[in-house]
Amino acid sequence: MIQVLIADDHPVVRAGMCQIINSDPAISVTAEAGSGQEVLEHITNGAFDVLLLDVSMPEPHGIGLLQRLKASRCPAAVLFMSMYPEDQFAVRLLKSGASGYLTKECAPDQLISAIRKVASGGRYISQSLAEILADNLAASSDRPAHEALSNREYQIFCMLASGKSVSETGVALSLSVKTVSTYRSRILEKMNMKKNAEFTYYAIKHGLID
Repeated sequence: MIQVLIADDHPVVRAGMCQIINSDPAISVTAEAGSGQEVLEHITNGAFDVLLLDVSMPEPHGIGLLQRLKASRCPAAVLFMSMYPEDQFAVRLLKSGASGYLTKECAPDQLISAIRKVASGGRYISQSLAEILADNLAASSDRPAHEALSNREYQIFCMLASGKSVSETGVALSLSVKTVSTYRSRILEKMNMKKNAEFTYYAIKHGLID
């Protein structure tokens, strides 16, 4: 039996996914979480084969949550789902160690197939995502500026772009204000920007934040 933990901050979404997943006799949803913190608490108390995680939910989430899971040596395969198109988050998450990525528009049988694939140790990549990954193999001068950021830089960029201050970002990531400020300066330089307002404009334009 494949044991799955579902994490999404919308109970209705979790209920729908549970219904789909539990319809397969070989898969069972054994735990639910509404935030990244709840996910981290669950993995210390139970064993799971697959973690089905929403990209955007109360922190930690996305790459930050993935890094915490890897640091804790969680053996479960991590399969992300999101309302956002694959080209916005999937490549970065897969490069960071995720086992797969699905959009919430996927068909029920696609979700089941993805869970089975990652539970067996494989990676789940849709045909459209495979094409995106292929395009990324070739360097291109017109690639979005945020793709040049490291995972930590990208994480801080998104937090600053969403309106968090340097000190708030530091508290959320357990970093000093000086360290966050250093990252901010590096991000500004890499993206050829001068102030946080440009972060926000860029992030909204590219669909990186709501």
